[in-house]
Amino acid sequence: MTQKDTIILGIESSCDDTSAAVLKNDTILSNLIAGQSVHQDYGGVVPELASRAHLKNIVPVVDAAIKKAGITINDIDAIAFTKGPGLLGSLVVGTSFAKTLALALDVPLIDVNHMYGHVLAHFINDHGKAKPDFPFLCLTVSGGHTQIVLVRDHLNMEIIGTTLDDAAGEAFDKAAKNLGFKYPGGPLIDKYAQDGDPDRFTFAKPKVPNYDFSFSGLKTSILYFLEKETRSNSNFIEENRNDLCASVQKTIVTILMEQLERVSEDMGIKEIAIAGGVSANSSLRARLKELGLSKGWNTYIPRSEYCTDNAAMIAITGRFMYEAKIFTDQSITAQARVPFTHSGS
Repeated sequence: MTQKDTIILGIESSCDDTSAAVLKNDTILSNLIAGQSVHQDYGGVVPELASRAHLKNIVPVVDAAIKKAGITINDIDAIAFTKGPGLLGSLVVGTSFAKTLALALDVPLIDVNHMYGHVLAHFINDHGKAKPDFPFLCLTVSGGHTQIVLVRDHLNMEIIGTTLDDAAGEAFDKAAKNLGFKYPGGPLIDKYAQDGDPDRFTFAKPKVPNYDFSFSGLKTSILYFLEKETRSNSNFIEENRNDLCASVQKTIVTILMEQLERVSEDMGIKEIAIAGGVSANSSLRARLKELGLSKGWNTYIPRSEYCTDNAAMIAITGRFMYEAKIFTDQSITAQARVPFTHSGS
């Protein structure tokens, strides 16, 4: 007797992307994302506009994901959704939709910690790509979070280091804004840095205790440096754009990798992964590979579509919770802040 396939619908709405994915066992059948270009004019995500866009997008995105997966709505065994952390209004849309659909289909409802999703994206069946062995370290870097996570098992994780103020992704976006780039500016810094000299300009790196991070001081130093230089040369940024981007990027990546290297040496762990939106950064990916070769690490880098916010990572986390029978009920509510205990707590 063959074991029945498990099909999970994943829903992600923590920020400004409405995403739905269908997972069959550990294989993604569809993973669709509707972005929100409206925020570009404001230099950042506007929560009220984001929640309105989610209301508009969620039904067609889920419908398209189910159709692309080649299943019917009645084939779904469980619905996993992002409970938090994130923007409350955005989370409410995804949570409410997931609760309603689960009630209508009479299937289990699974509330997923968004940060667990980023880490567990590494366990999506990706054409035979190697998966990390336990325990491993995962540097999770996004616009709102910067963490080094000790991963003992799929649902057993501990934060070893975190940012004391701003996240690395926020530092990228703030620097990009100061350089005159539209939101989101992080990818533009990466783009222009390809043709720049990363050693042209030097920015101070903060001294932080333990394995934590700090980026507020770096953001301020970049701002003051640009203000000083543009006072004497109004074309300074334009004339030095590529070198500025390369130097900013090198500084942020160096801060991240130096702490990750310290944790690896102190804990004796050589299974090293990265995750989150900033893990799509080409310099961070290249630096991890370089360190992996020199330190004897086994390194794991997710496919780009699994780096940014997406429902595939919610679905795969939902699968592990489904197997562990960790479900929630209709009393569940979205939470802007969620403790980093086990997912679903």
